[in-house]
Parts: sequence; structure tokens; C-alpha cells
Amino acid sequence: MALFDLRLQDVHNKLNNKELSVSELVSASFARIAETEPAIKAFITLNEENARLQASELDKQLQEGGDQGLLFGLPAGVKDNIVTEGLLTTCASQFLSNYNPIYDATVVRKLKAAQSVTIGKLNMDEFAMGGSNENSSFYPTRNPWNTDYVPGGSSGGSAASVAAGQVYFSLGSDTGGSIRQPAAYCGIVGLKPTYGLVSRFGLVAFASSLDQIGPLTKNVEDSAFVLQAIAGYDTSDSTSANVDIPDYTAALTGDVKGLRIGVPKEYLGAGIDPRVKEAVLKALAVYESLGATWEEVSLPHTEYAIATYYLLASSEASSNLARFDGVRYGVRAEDPANLIDLYKKSRSEGFGAEVKRRIMLGTYALSSGYYDAYYLKAQKVRTLIKQDFDQVFSQYDLIIGPTAPTPAFRIGEQVGDPLTMYLNDICTIPVSLAGVPAISVPCGTADGLPIGLQIIGKAFDESTVLRAAHAFEQHTEHHKQRPQL
Repeated sequence: MALFDLRLQDVHNKLNNKELSVSELVSASFARIAETEPAIKAFITLNEENARLQASELDKQLQEGGDQGLLFGLPAGVKDNIVTEGLLTTCASQFLSNYNPIYDATVVRKLKAAQSVTIGKLNMDEFAMGGSNENSSFYPTRNPWNTDYVPGGSSGGSAASVAAGQVYFSLGSDTGGSIRQPAAYCGIVGLKPTYGLVSRFGLVAFASSLDQIGPLTKNVEDSAFVLQAIAGYDTSDSTSANVDIPDYTAALTGDVKGLRIGVPKEYLGAGIDPRVKEAVLKALAVYESLGATWEEVSLPHTEYAIATYYLLASSEASSNLARFDGVRYGVRAEDPANLIDLYKKSRSEGFGAEVKRRIMLGTYALSSGYYDAYYLKAQKVRTLIKQDFDQVFSQYDLIIGPTAPTPAFRIGEQVGDPLTMYLNDICTIPVSLAGVPAISVPCGTADGLPIGLQIIGKAFDESTVLRAAHAFEQHTEHHKQRPQL
């Protein structure tokens, strides 16, 4: 088994038994990046000098002995919209191509406390706006399973780097499915925690009421370890939830007997690829064989989720991105005629087409005369979508369906049709609007490309989500398949 196919627990044991050093791990990570990066393009910035220096210091700690945490010495990647002190944070935008933060996001601070090693910053759709990674203003990331296909977005770099064996785990951000959808396309595990469970302090905001940071890993157990490290209340984030953090790894019992599962008919109906539907039904049969039961349920307002999401997310984006004006952050246009011209030129030159499209949509929805008709109505529909989930969860422990309606599509195939692109998130967006946790795990392939199974839980019940996902893994082989690069 390749070094980067090992479970985090196995690597941890090798480090503590002195069978492996952190420097060897970090060198292996950069060697794999050198080998695969020309085809994948997962990273925007590498942190090689600092990573090797940190590895050397951690090796000294290893020699001195003592109890090391489970993430100790493990090479990790961070999505490039999560700020890192002294390391470029570009959001894959020309606007921030020179932005070097002076502080760490809370999740980065927690990873440092756990003594993992940040290998670099990962490619993404510009300001997290996109479902394919083709909206990066630097270059698109490619799917390790077939480089003619997209890795998904916006955390496509985070997913591709893990799938390609460049790092052990990565952090992504999920606004409408941006962790789960690329995880499904790249055949790995992606977890969107409950809104508020993981601090958003230091995450460059796209849509503040939806954004959430979460882990991308090769298996469910590793996902539980990383979530354990980054979850928790943060006084620096006003939306952080002050809740008890359970031992997520203790939930990985493999026992799902008696679990009640609801399967929304809207998630297996029109628009779902028959191969995806078949893979999900086979996964449900696995759960039945383990003693769980499932029934068809309905989330009746699902058909309004895409329109609701793009009104709300774009409205929040138009507000959040107003700070990028050429004065306070990032790149400034040259030779403006006056202050207004500086704003116009800086924003015109700094933002890409998809970001401009969403800013205009959001500004229109928030404008006088249209606020009630669009933004306010969308907020009311969001409440109805949340009530759909509450109704189902009053009778069932979990909701299960596909993560994405199809496997990954070819690069360039949908780039000229944004509405079709938006529909790729039809199975993930309702979950984000409801603010509940969900995980994507591999459940099959179609034409050599992975298919993802989405397991959705009640708010702050990540333990049940992880338990069900882990049980599925223990009785299938899908998560063990790797792309041939």
C-alpha cells in the first residue's frame, strides 16, 4: 500500500514507533506533488521551505518522545480562501493575487496546535463561486480520475490533492455543496459540518449565512479525526455555536441496526443519472442488510432550492465583496482618473466573469423596489425548506440520496451554460439552506468516474452521520479505489 493510502491512525503509529519521520512524510508529499501537479494543478501556492523547516522541528520532538496528537506531522492542504499568516491567500482571484495575511484563520490555528504541516494553498473557483473549478483566475484543476474532466467545485483543488495522494487531508469550504460535490467527483470523503460547528473566522466570506469549513479525506475515520481537531466554539466568530463537542471517533462503531433512513423522492427523480440512482439504491440495500430500514419521503420545496440559493448567496456575496474596491485589500488599478474610477477599474480588472455575474444578481435582488419580491421571498422559502427537513427528521434518523445528479463532466462542457452548471448542486443546496450536516462517501463508479452517496443528519448530530458513513465503508470497497495517475 502506498504511503499516502494509509489511514491517519496507521501513519500516527509509524511516527510514534520511529518507523517514519515527519521529514520523510513531507518529502514524500512534495515528491508526489512534483510527479502529479503538472497534470492536476491542485495547488496555487506551495509552502515548501516552511514545511520542511517545521518537519525538522517536529522530528526533534519525536526523538524526545512524549504523546503526539493524531494529526502530528501529517501533510495537509488548505483551500485558498482560508487565511494563513505569511502565506498568500488569493481566493483564486487576481484581486487578491498579492494578499499576504497577517493572521491565521481559527481552523489554521487549530491545525497548527495539532502540529500538522501545511503543504500549501489549494486551487478553487474564484471566491468559491462555481461548481467545476473552471472559474479559478489562475488555471483549472483537473480530476485525477480523468484529467479531461472537472474535479468539481469550488473546493476542487482540495479534493483533487487528496485523491491524487499529494496530502493526507485538506480543508475546504462548503456554501452550496463545495465540499461534498468535489468529494463525490474525485472519489473521496467530504464532510460539511452543521453551520456554526466549525469557526468561520478567517474564511474569506462568500455567503455568510451558508459558508462552512470542513475536511476532505480518503476515508470516514480520517474525517472524524480532522473534525475533532477543528470543531468548537470560537469567540471570534459571532455565528459560532457554543455546543458540546462529542468524541466523533467513538461513534464509529459500525452498528446501524435499527437506524431509520428517509430517502427523498425528489433526489432520485427527474434529472438524476440512472447510474447514480442505481448506485444509491445498492447502497441502501447495504444498509438494509446491516439492519437499518429506509422509506421514501418527500422534501416538497426542493424544486425552489436552486432559485432560493442563488438569490440569497448572490445577495450576501454582493455585500461581502463590496470591501474589495482597490483601496483596502489586494490589487489596485493603475492611473485612475478619480476615486470612483479607481473603484470601477479595480473591480472590473480584479473580478472574473462568474463573480461579476453573482454580484450583479445579488445587487439587483437587494435593490429598492425588488427587495420584497426577491430577497425577502427567498428568505421565506428558505424557512419552508428548513421545515421540510425538520418534518422528515421528526420520524427518521438520517436522509440519504446522491451527492450530485451525475458523475463529473468534461472540462468546458458546461462553462458557457451557467444555469446547467448551477443544477449540479441540486442535491446539496437544500442541505446548506437548512444548515444541517452531510457527508459524501464513494458508492460506485460510472465510466471510470466516481459516484458519491450523500448522508444527511440532524443539526449537530455529526456522530450519527459519521457512524452511518463508516458502517457503509466497512462493508464496501468503493473508498479503497484510487485513480491511476
